[in-house]
Amino acid sequence: MRSMTAFQMVMHDRSSTMGALLGVVAIVFLVGQQLSILFGLLNFMSVLVDHSGADAWITSANVRNADAVNLLSGRYLDRVIGLKEVLWAEPILIGNGLFRTGDGTFESVRVIGVRRPRIAGGPWAFAESDEKTLLDLDAVTVDRLDLGKLGNPMLESATEIGDKRVRVRAVTDGARGFQGTLIFASLDKVKEIARTPPGRYSAILIRFQEGANTTEALARLRAVLPECSVYSSAELSYLTQHYYLANTGIGGSFGFSTAVGILIGVIIISLTMYTSVLGRSRDFAVMRAIGGRKRDIAVVVMSEVFIIAGFGVFLGFLMLSTLLNAANGSAIPSYLPEPVPMILAGGTIVISLLGSLIALRVALKADPASVFH
Repeated sequence: MRSMTAFQMVMHDRSSTMGALLGVVAIVFLVGQQLSILFGLLNFMSVLVDHSGADAWITSANVRNADAVNLLSGRYLDRVIGLKEVLWAEPILIGNGLFRTGDGTFESVRVIGVRRPRIAGGPWAFAESDEKTLLDLDAVTVDRLDLGKLGNPMLESATEIGDKRVRVRAVTDGARGFQGTLIFASLDKVKEIARTPPGRYSAILIRFQEGANTTEALARLRAVLPECSVYSSAELSYLTQHYYLANTGIGGSFGFSTAVGILIGVIIISLTMYTSVLGRSRDFAVMRAIGGRKRDIAVVVMSEVFIIAGFGVFLGFLMLSTLLNAANGSAIPSYLPEPVPMILAGGTIVISLLGSLIALRVALKADPASVFH
């Protein structure tokens, strides 16, 4: 009965309902959009680690993120490859170079060298061709979203990176890094481009034997290589993301934008609910005069909030999903982990309830005696 009364009030006072609904939609859409970009950027920050297919990374000492590593000696490969916990160990080399575009200009790129034939740490998704092309010494990949930036090179077209001849043999899909355009090539080719000394690598990727205890395996690696940093892929991914969030201002910027979105929604909800209850104060007084308790008034007001919040959350996510689908596959970073929508929906309903507390206080103050004045 009380919920039905609340529904009738929501449908009757459409102007206030639309105002409160706008506040809920603003929270879901604005905050959801900010979070999708933030998580999309987080994926870019640790993209190499997350898609390496390795269980652990061996890097130089005192590494703060996966993009700032010093060169390692190749002799560390011999130390770890014989450990019983290790299935395979593969080096990876990260360098920089200038990609010559079709019109003769240059574009700065990051070149990722992987060793043949395993290609561990190499590209993971392709729009054209596949990883087998990297078995060719001069082959490189470019990403689908970077084609325009690189002058739209065609498959099998020849160009130069760092004055070294290369041939575009594959187009990746989603291999984009936070620090710039990612291009994969064979380890030997990247050594030429980056002019790396012989027997030196940026990191060593480790895959453990199936069923191996990861904690014990990591401890064994750290004991064998005390002069290096040894991280699980999850640890290095977190370290890299945390570094960029803390040192680039991205965390503060997105935190401020999210707070603004929430604040706008709360203000809209508070004002519209307050105005709505204030305009219906006589109705609440009548309810009190005919025997309604304060608890009944509270249930009616809270039911209104739940009805508006529920529909607003649905409408907000409908708009958000439309935006994310439109951005999917584009250069705009957008990604929402599975738990986030549920947390955002629950948080929006809680915020809506908090925003209606002023209105609830006004409703509970309705004087039944005012009906007889």
